Amino acid sequence: MKLYLAILGAAVLTGTACKKMLTPDEENLKSVEQMYTDPNYAQGFLMNAYRSIPAYYDNSEYATDDAVTNQRNDGYLQMATGSWTAANSPVSVWNPSYGAMQYVNLFLANADKVNWAADPEAAVLFKMRMKGEAYGLRALYMYFLLRNHGGFSADGQLMGVPIITEMQTAASGNYNMPRATFAACVQQIYKDLDSAEANLPIEYSDLSNVNQIPDKFKVATQKTAVYNRVMGQYSRQLFNGLIAKAFRARTALLAASPGFQHASNSVTWANAADLASAIIDYKGGVSSLPANGYTYYANAADIDGLSGGNNPSEIIWRENIQTGNGDQEAANFPPTLFGNGAMNPTQNLVDAFPMANGYPISHNSSQYDAANPYKSRDPRLTAYIIYNGATAGVSNSVILTGSNSGTDNGINVRETSTRTGYYMKKRLRMDVNRNPASISGKNRYNPRIRYTEIYLAYAEAANEAWGPTGTGSHSYSAYDIIKRIRSRAGVGAGNGDAYLEECKGDVVKMRELIRNERRLELSFESFRFWDLRRWKAPLNETARGMNVNGTSYTPLNVELRTYQDFMYYGPIPFSEVLKYNNLVQNKGWQ
Repeated sequence: MKLYLAILGAAVLTGTACKKMLTPDEENLKSVEQMYTDPNYAQGFLMNAYRSIPAYYDNSEYATDDAVTNQRNDGYLQMATGSWTAANSPVSVWNPSYGAMQYVNLFLANADKVNWAADPEAAVLFKMRMKGEAYGLRALYMYFLLRNHGGFSADGQLMGVPIITEMQTAASGNYNMPRATFAACVQQIYKDLDSAEANLPIEYSDLSNVNQIPDKFKVATQKTAVYNRVMGQYSRQLFNGLIAKAFRARTALLAASPGFQHASNSVTWANAADLASAIIDYKGGVSSLPANGYTYYANAADIDGLSGGNNPSEIIWRENIQTGNGDQEAANFPPTLFGNGAMNPTQNLVDAFPMANGYPISHNSSQYDAANPYKSRDPRLTAYIIYNGATAGVSNSVILTGSNSGTDNGINVRETSTRTGYYMKKRLRMDVNRNPASISGKNRYNPRIRYTEIYLAYAEAANEAWGPTGTGSHSYSAYDIIKRIRSRAGVGAGNGDAYLEECKGDVVKMRELIRNERRLELSFESFRFWDLRRWKAPLNETARGMNVNGTSYTPLNVELRTYQDFMYYGPIPFSEVLKYNNLVQNKGWQ
């Protein structure tokens, strides 16, 4: 079978050259069989699968109650305001995910035939590692497909997506495959993650002693040099066993949530808590949650000190380091800092930050002052959001956001100005300079999985399974996790976090607190859109703002949300349903 590799480049098509250009030379055609003697070529199929992993920062907050955008043609804005259809779905991951799985399935079908290395011991390890990566990546894509496209059919069945574990070709048979059940998809994800963990180390690191080699790899080699060549530091940021555990925990949390309850789905909150706890235990328990993890994006010493593919202590998996970068700042700095101010946090989100004493601003004990609303608030508010009077940028410039502020940062002054009275600060480095006269970038990375996400997953699941202070078979509770998360941010430090103590005797109150902590800690990290849906929480909270001019605070209704009830679940792409009559659409999207 010939594989035509398309290479796009600059070219000038003339009448006489077209046929020559569009017909590959024979020496440029590669067959599957060439994988067997060219391990780099074989690994290339796996590398192609990595390239389609959904972005961690997808800006789906624009379609929630946490933010709006000043980019009026943005797909998420249009989706949230009435233009979401099965034919126009910014959250679809259908085509890139199945495309990536084609590469994975081709790789798995041929990996055993590849001559991975001249050293037979290294060859065995290479085959194990890369097959483990492939199984893990297939599970990853199935998770995102299930999250984004799983849902209920018109007849009330909880459905997933088609399960495809073999490469599809024109000659291989039927493309018109039905959707598997949600439960079957969960089991397929678990099965692939089992295979990944069986072939991968927990993390990639160089070993100094043969006794450190995990038993499952000793059948291949008892030489540290060989092990380190394949499973050592140079493989960091490839899929590993810890990442597999994290995706297992993600899948269980999704499946245990209210939005996916059905007789066919047997995943419980206790299952989800147990799976998350495996990662917390590996990290070292509750106290090992990194103290500076909530500002991972701005911890300059951690970021600038990264080398050898290692991770900051907050990070399970990340993308590669980008050096001298200022992309996030260019997109999101306020106009006077030479940014486009794209992400505008809402008053809804600002109101979700408690006081520094830990009480919600609506609580009688909060000491909230509506005439001075940003005083004595949760320190994460200042870390994550630029509000009127806050400072930002390399010179700690004061940012005034009122419509009468006399600056371009004021509400709706320019196309790049805020619409809500707020700008995003999270994800940004304040030491980046976007001034064209002295522009300079800094190092950064995009996360894929943070430890904080997993700790919050345990808290949510443990509270539902065993109550706020129940521990199941573990040594810590939901209460313990939330206490650690809030205390590291400086919340409730002066009063023993009295509000948390108030909540710990009530599952419902603790649920609300945990969900709010998740909202804050994972804000602007693309979780809110899907959390609202799996919780079956209200989707149509009007996005609000605040126009601050001097001592005048004027609330604003900025943008309506117009979701319909069936939009708790994303659609199967219209083009796929049109082509394949066995592909049943989710209820309401017909």
